[in-house]
Amino acid sequence: MLFGAITNSWRNQLLERDLADLISEAEARGSRHIELRQTCLGNCEAGQGEDWRPNLDGLQAIVDRFTGLNFDLAMALPCLSQAVDSGGEQFQMALAGARIVGRENPHLRLVDPSPSEGRWESPEDIPAQALNLANLAREAASQGVVLSLENSGQTIGGMAILVEECRKQLTGEEAGFLGLCPDPTNQLRRFPDSDPLADLDSLPLDMLKIVHFKQARGGDPHPSVDTGDLDCGEMLRLLEAKGYQGPAIMEIPPHPDVFDNLTDSYDFLAAASSQ
Repeated sequence: MLFGAITNSWRNQLLERDLADLISEAEARGSRHIELRQTCLGNCEAGQGEDWRPNLDGLQAIVDRFTGLNFDLAMALPCLSQAVDSGGEQFQMALAGARIVGRENPHLRLVDPSPSEGRWESPEDIPAQALNLANLAREAASQGVVLSLENSGQTIGGMAILVEECRKQLTGEEAGFLGLCPDPTNQLRRFPDSDPLADLDSLPLDMLKIVHFKQARGGDPHPSVDTGDLDCGEMLRLLEAKGYQGPAIMEIPPHPDVFDNLTDSYDFLAAASSQ
């Protein structure tokens, strides 16, 4: 597994420090993968919402400087709550950014921040507009870009149903480019009666494109990956048993001591792995 960090953990530090400087510190703390998240890219982005665009030259400079790190690009996109044009400028620019930062393994991670109604438990629960994801995945696949969806307002199992339905609209090769970014703590916050680790365990390995580790205690965000509402050690062992070897991102909250918290997170998971 490639333990890594995400740039939205550095909102506080980006007010005073350069993105490249922060990436350098994350690398020194043991990070092997950096998720470059929209709204937290410093001079490597411009605009907000529908007007957001990545600065492709800036992203190229980042990956040229950090040859020992892997990267993916992440953005918020209302791709489940409305039909997004796969040929639109913003999506095409995001794909171009993903190709730059991902080098030979480009990856664009999406999350729809719009609240969803109800819990998806069968294909019939999936809203029609969400199935347009297949068109986005087809376009991404044509450019060699893996597309993954984070579960923000749904369970991991519900998102798996969506991916399975969209894969039916794709060729076998295209389907391999579409998968999930499971975040069990997101699920636990929204559906406290659910079992997100069981949902994670039920996913086929080829659907796991990237995973997020975070922790909460009593429903409140915890500054590091540690003990709490979710058994993060068991999550790691479950992923290891499945043979997952991709990026494992510490999506820890912004904090003045965020890099110490990142180190603590890595140490906790390293200890959990050896148990």
